[in-house]
Order: sequence, then C-alpha cells, then structure tokens
Amino acid sequence: MRLTRNQAREIDRLSIEEYHIPGIILMENASRAAADTALSMIRLSDQAAEWVLILCGGGNNGGDGLAVARHLHNAGLSVQIGLTIDPSAFRGDALTNWKIVNAMYLPVKPCSPQLIASRKWNLIVDAIFGTGLDKQPREGFSVIAEACNSAGRPILAIDLPSGLDCDTGLPLGLCIRATRTVTFIAEKLGFANPESQAFTGQITIADIGSPRELLLIVQSTCRS
Repeated sequence: MRLTRNQAREIDRLSIEEYHIPGIILMENASRAAADTALSMIRLSDQAAEWVLILCGGGNNGGDGLAVARHLHNAGLSVQIGLTIDPSAFRGDALTNWKIVNAMYLPVKPCSPQLIASRKWNLIVDAIFGTGLDKQPREGFSVIAEACNSAGRPILAIDLPSGLDCDTGLPLGLCIRATRTVTFIAEKLGFANPESQAFTGQITIADIGSPRELLLIVQSTCRS
C-alpha cells in the first residue's frame, strides 16, 4: 500500500487520538529509524571525524531532523544543524526537540548555500519539508535545494525529499535530489511515479510504532 498525504496525516491522528500514542513517541521512533539509516550510509572511524549537516525546517519534519541530530551526536559523529526557519516557529513535539538540542549545546546555524558548501560533509540530512507540502516552496528554498544538489555529497531525505509532492511524485519547483529516502509506515503515493526516483534515490520504509491495522482502516475510510 502507498499512502496519500491525507492518509499519512490520518494515521498520525488516529495513532495519537485513538491509540493514545503520544506524538513525541512517534517522532522519537521516526528519528531513531532515520538516524540508523544515516549511520548505515557513513563509514565510522575511530577518529569520529565524520561531519553531518542536518537541514531542519519547521513542523514535524524539522522536529525529526533535530532529534536525528542528537542521536547522531550520541553515536559519536560531529553534527551541524542548519535551520531554514526562525526557531520561534517551532511548536509541539518539534519545539520539545528544539529545547533538547539547545540543552545539549548542539551547534546551530541559519541554513544557507554558504553553510552547505563550507565543508565536505560526510552526509547531508534533508528534514526541511514533509508530506504536507502541496505547493511551490517558499522563497529562498530554491537556493538551498540547488546548493544541496551541487554539493556532491550523499543526501538522506526524511520521509520524502523536500520539494517533492507526496501524491504526484513530481517536484513543486526545485527539489532536493536524495541518495536515499527513509519514509515512514509505508511508501507514499507519489513514489509510484517513475519520475520520483530521480529525487528519492533508494527508499527505506521505517516503522514508527503506529498500529499496522491503521493501514487498512485509512485505506477504506480515507480515499485521498
């Protein structure tokens, strides 16, 4: 089964409201899975010289990225968080993770093409936009996407590459081209479009703890 934007949102809602799974647990599970995928893309050394750039937007996708940063830090990697939004925009579970990375004194800078080009990162993590994006991204994203695509570094996208439409698999303007995408619960509907493969790269499906029967429930009750 592949999930539409609305079906993915409905699974989250039902997991929280009907199955009493706190959203922060879903985010933690998602970030652990994403961090494990990131670690599998990096060759660890005794010198812990691996540098990972985590690009975080607002919303839950950015919250996932913040949590990934602390997991990779705990795994011994050197991390740099690049924010594409003002941190005052964080709310809910994403705000919780923002407070955690601040308490850990993880390095944070505004995201810019200069930051992306400042180091030969071992990995870039794309946690800017999630499945909710349904129109051309805000002004300023295009230069970030272009810088990522020109960096020549491996890129891991969280849930789907930023700038890609969840339902059509087509870019909404410039789109980050990921080496690998870790997507949650199930593939997204747009992944059925062969054109999406140029942006998703290898796809990994990760469990975040939502009850598996919700796939059948949303398939029958939420058609789009």
